[in-house]
Amino acid sequence: MYKMMKLIDTIRIPPTQLGEDVVSTVKNLLREKLEGQIDKKLGALVAICKIDEIGEGHILVGDGAVFYDVTFEAIMFVPELQEIIEGEIVETVSFGAFIGIGPMDGLLHVSQITDDFISYDAKNSRLVTKGGGNSLGEGDHVRARVVAVSINEREPKESKIGLTMRQTALGKLQWLEEARKNKQTPPENA
Repeated sequence: MYKMMKLIDTIRIPPTQLGEDVVSTVKNLLREKLEGQIDKKLGALVAICKIDEIGEGHILVGDGAVFYDVTFEAIMFVPELQEIIEGEIVETVSFGAFIGIGPMDGLLHVSQITDDFISYDAKNSRLVTKGGGNSLGEGDHVRARVVAVSINEREPKESKIGLTMRQTALGKLQWLEEARKNKQTPPENA
């Protein structure tokens, strides 16, 4: 889930940038420092939107830079348990599919795709159901539920988001649309 948050941080403006516009310099330095960072409680910082307040600058002895306390608004991505997400499959592997859900990827394990037996077609990089009627591959759009969240601040790439599609109204969007159409179509012999 995306959230707009008001945050406070201290930013260091090096001596080489002191003659420039303070607001734009602070915003650029905040972006360099924080965008893409992950906090266990706050989530992933996606974008710095607006600078609300810049405090008075402070100089530390022995450092020619100026330090400013800054209040700003940022867009955060915070995955929440039981949240329904829609995303695109970015990679399929023998044990499941990785779904792009904003700044992070979630894992959809093969056991969480469907009740049918699933095999991996390595030649085509697809996960295929036993009957061969349904398959998942890179670029497919799916709807899933978040069932596990483990955020790693030190190694953001090690963060894990577990997903499932084994519930009603979840699955590949194409499958859901076909099921809806079949439900609306009256029987031919009626």
